[in-house]
Amino acid sequence: MSFKHLLSAPFQKIRPVAAKWRPKQTGVKEPLVIKPPRLREVSVRYLSTAWCALEQQPANVCPSITIQDRAIVERIQAETNGAIRSNLLRAEAYRVLYFRRPELHGALLAHIMTRNIGYYMTDLQGELLPRLIDAEKRKRWFLLLERLDAAAFKHTYPQLLLYEAGKKEGKELTHLLPFFGISRFMQPVWNLFWHKLDRAALTTALIVNEQRIMSRELKKEANRPLLPETFSVILPYGASLDGGMKLAGVMFKQPYHEEVRIEAMKRLYVILFGLADIHEGVLSFVRGVPHSGSRADYAPDLFTAHKSAITFGRYKQKLIGSSIIQGRRALYSPRLEEAWPDTEYKGSDEGGKEDWFVSVEEVCPYFRRLPAPERSEVFQEHCSLLRKLELAVQAAERERNRPIN
Repeated sequence: MSFKHLLSAPFQKIRPVAAKWRPKQTGVKEPLVIKPPRLREVSVRYLSTAWCALEQQPANVCPSITIQDRAIVERIQAETNGAIRSNLLRAEAYRVLYFRRPELHGALLAHIMTRNIGYYMTDLQGELLPRLIDAEKRKRWFLLLERLDAAAFKHTYPQLLLYEAGKKEGKELTHLLPFFGISRFMQPVWNLFWHKLDRAALTTALIVNEQRIMSRELKKEANRPLLPETFSVILPYGASLDGGMKLAGVMFKQPYHEEVRIEAMKRLYVILFGLADIHEGVLSFVRGVPHSGSRADYAPDLFTAHKSAITFGRYKQKLIGSSIIQGRRALYSPRLEEAWPDTEYKGSDEGGKEDWFVSVEEVCPYFRRLPAPERSEVFQEHCSLLRKLELAVQAAERERNRPIN
């Protein structure tokens, strides 16, 4: 599918209104395990051997290719450049690709991660954070999130498209990865996936590669406090019409630490693909609710994208427990296109010149195991964080209004 057809890809006919989407009901309260992802010893041994061999080889050497291969490379580069322009386009590109190639677990995981980054972007222009953080700092925060999201997309999406192109051509195209600046670390992983369809090994490797790319971007950011102390990635899998919002996901501290992010993403992966009700509910959400960046997409009882909900003057508490106080309006959470303009990605070419992969010892620890899928409900924690933000806003306003003696 060419990029010009990307946004015209039809959503399946599930009610396309955030307040009305509903997951398939399982009728079972205990977690339903559906062949949870696991790393196979034979696959890890194969990859370890291949990575050891790569240590002695030069990085990202582009081979001679045919005219037909050159056309494939140019088409994928064009599609990537077209979709990289905004968080909304990136999320949609992943979504459409996953439903074309559901064996690519990493496409759905990347879609979910991209949605969550979009939520953080719009939070910066929502009802609460502008009362705590000045406009200059919020713009810097947005630009950092945009750079991280776009860099991850640049080094992930072409790999997925290249696999899809290989399936259409009926031949493996792994040798073309260097033309996209992809780490040589990924070459044996795709070779394994092509021949053995090892979804867990591929998804784990994509997580590691993506987080390595993000680490490189974070090193450019001198002001570490720009990232929140606690970072959450949520999986909406139940609608408010079902008696309460259902959110699974992961919450973790120290997001600047690469190992912390990788292990958190591995936990998210096994939750998403290891528990049937969560998997089915998330798919219903992804099919039925286009990504706008507003948190009203998944929690319309708590958030609204309408500016009329903003409280002017001193802030009045809106949240009590997990509900909006009767008579108060929902928290303002804007759509991304209304919050921030599209930003041209100006990433460096380091990925094509300096491969982050150095030795097998630095990557093998991430392939020892995947955690067992454990239900992780985060709705109450989500509401608790919102309430803490409200309290912080009220405390800051009291401090500003305190008379100077």
